[in-house]
Amino acid sequence: MCEGLRVKIIEQSQVSPPPRSTSPTSLPLTFLDLPWLFFSPSQPLFFFDFPFPLSYFTAFTLPNLKHSLSLTLQHYFPFAGTFLPSPEPSKPHIVYSEANSVSLLVAESADDFNHLCSNHARDVNCFYPLVPELKSGTKELALMAIQITVFPGSGICIGLAYLHVIADGRTFNNFMKTWAAYSSSQASSFPCKSLPFYDRSVIMDSHGLEGVFLKQWRRKRTSFIDDTKVNSSLSDLVRATFLMDPTQMEKIKRFIVSLCREKNQSQPVHLSPYVLTCAFLWVCMLKTHQITSNEHVHKDPAYFGFIAGGMTRLQFPVPATYLGNCVGFGRGSAMRDELLGEDGIVAAARAIGGTIKKLDKEMLDGAEKWVSDWEEIYGSELHVVATWSPKLKLYETDFGWGKARKIEEISIDKSKAISLIESRDVDGGIEMGLALPHKKMDTFTMFFNQGLNAIS
Repeated sequence: MCEGLRVKIIEQSQVSPPPRSTSPTSLPLTFLDLPWLFFSPSQPLFFFDFPFPLSYFTAFTLPNLKHSLSLTLQHYFPFAGTFLPSPEPSKPHIVYSEANSVSLLVAESADDFNHLCSNHARDVNCFYPLVPELKSGTKELALMAIQITVFPGSGICIGLAYLHVIADGRTFNNFMKTWAAYSSSQASSFPCKSLPFYDRSVIMDSHGLEGVFLKQWRRKRTSFIDDTKVNSSLSDLVRATFLMDPTQMEKIKRFIVSLCREKNQSQPVHLSPYVLTCAFLWVCMLKTHQITSNEHVHKDPAYFGFIAGGMTRLQFPVPATYLGNCVGFGRGSAMRDELLGEDGIVAAARAIGGTIKKLDKEMLDGAEKWVSDWEEIYGSELHVVATWSPKLKLYETDFGWGKARKIEEISIDKSKAISLIESRDVDGGIEMGLALPHKKMDTFTMFFNQGLNAIS
């Protein structure tokens, strides 16, 4: 158990874009932003090796990080703005003025950096002192906060908290890579084609979804604001990371194909590395829940939720540098007794792959049910939700110290989601981050390892 990681505050400041580099701006939320009003903030932590003393960090590294952040904010200035959940009949919107800034907290820790960066089960409470807190007022909320924690002689942790209404994973990734490029002197200036695109008119609401989501938001808008604070009392949860490498993915694929041929069944329509990983993960999670809860196997639906990129799926073009949300929601469904049977992984792959194919054909078909569908599964122990995406290549973020040692998403503790990002060290591999009660983590680990060995 973690006895409670302690950090010593070194500095607390506000970072703004360079003077006169930006103009006051108001950005209304589009129908693709609005569903994110129902989700708590994202809280990613980036751990980097940094074998230098604190004096070196404060004298050289910190000024560079603050200056490069300021340069980045001249392009991504909405991140320094605030979210206004306006009363009816106005729409919620994002506002930036020259008085706005991003809160930057700098801290020092004497904790074990290597322990925090490991893959084995660790107490989730060890991580919360590294997470910045978003400030909220009576009428507005900060969109982003940053905390940099130094482990002298060992490493640096860059922790962020941001509201999803400002950015999907793609936009956040562009922000981080821009900051890293300025910090590592890889970019003295950016070509126009790389700058964020703000024009919200490119998001066309041909299905009338804005009204649907606004009505749902106005009906229950309290949970979003109340959920912006860090929860530091998750005493029984541990965090661990599991790796699925391409060799294991290929073995799972061969197993599924062989089983379908043996039983004269059609193969799942889509067996990508992501589908194979998620299918295996889904079955392991269901088995874990069944064993640890002592439940009988019921013939009821189980769901697997995930985020689907919209850049290639929407019927209208959206620039790759568009600043905002351009994703949809997918929810695969299969009967629980089927998923727990001998053909469970086939059923899981069929459900997830089939959902992806439907999204490929028409991402917005049934989108009016996105919020209600996800409310049914988000935070549930009976269903599984995957967040982030291996396609983002988050480990390519380099501030000049090399690729991150480890990346963790802290918000999964409360949401009970699973983070999926690319592997740091295995080309084509996928890292899965989980937070479970200790007993469940042991059981999941057993099913995960036994399942891979059985397929091998």
